[in-house]
Amino acid sequence: MAAVGVLLAEAQLAKRTVGTGTAPLPPATDGLYGRAFGTEDPLRLALLGDSTAAGQGVRRAGQTPGALLASGLAAVAERPVALKNVALSGARSDDLERQVSLLLAQPLGPPDVCVIMIGANDVTHRMPATESVRLLAAAVRRLRTAGAEVVVGTCPDLGTIEPVYQPLRWLARRASRQLAAAQTIVVVEQGGRTVSLGDLLGPEFAANPREMFGVDLFHPSAEGYATAAMAVLPTLCASLGVWPEADRPEADRSEGMLPVAKAAAAAARQAGTEVTGARAPWALLKHRRRRRLTEAPEGAEAPGGAAAEGAGSGEPGDVRKGRGEPLPQDSPRT
Repeated sequence: MAAVGVLLAEAQLAKRTVGTGTAPLPPATDGLYGRAFGTEDPLRLALLGDSTAAGQGVRRAGQTPGALLASGLAAVAERPVALKNVALSGARSDDLERQVSLLLAQPLGPPDVCVIMIGANDVTHRMPATESVRLLAAAVRRLRTAGAEVVVGTCPDLGTIEPVYQPLRWLARRASRQLAAAQTIVVVEQGGRTVSLGDLLGPEFAANPREMFGVDLFHPSAEGYATAAMAVLPTLCASLGVWPEADRPEADRSEGMLPVAKAAAAAARQAGTEVTGARAPWALLKHRRRRRLTEAPEGAEAPGGAAAEGAGSGEPGDVRKGRGEPLPQDSPRT
């Protein structure tokens, strides 16, 4: 009973501390990015999920994951990218059906590729993991059946949140990683790809939590979102066949073919790991080289009108404008 009392007290303390700052509402980001490549035949990118996908906690559209990913994809593919974000702050996996329906009802049809970030609210609201992954699998299945590629950023590690203390921190980390591994299995089974967000790319967040988290100590800061987008971008581009790295394992980077369950467990332990389905029951585990991303050019569509002129110039941080040529890479994550 004493242990239960400690956990309850820590949970109440975390609730009082986390979210006490006023995190800005997500800025509008829908619009056309990569105008330097023209405006015809854009790739269509959609974001679904919770407040992380929506970009809550930053004030400028160019700091959100959607804008960063759209600008990065435009530069690598050398094509404009039309972004549609239907993510909702506070959403759990049971909101994905609504979000997918919104996307599939668009006049232009399904997107070319969808990025889903979901799971943190499932853990904090104690949604059963079996229900959470069932709902995610259904959403991925609908999108894949409609012809869209799907990349899922799996549940982040809630044990990285500063006001959460032991032993509650350990329990939060355990629940987060278990859900992330289960998400990976069902997404791969439905033909999607996953990127483990884990502790939102641990070394940076562990070393600089106050820089990586926003004023409410829960949502990422602009630097935190850039770090997360930097991990997702290679897999996003690879899903469309425009990333320069081949989809084959590199032994010197601890990559390889593993049974899906083992690949999922390994990815949950190491943030930034991609898992892609291969011939059942095998999956390809990769640690793609990441490119540094800084704030994307302002390109959000104004709430009442057309996308701003010059939206998404095609130069996301360290990707050179017009050529999609990366600057020197970060050190490989192995």
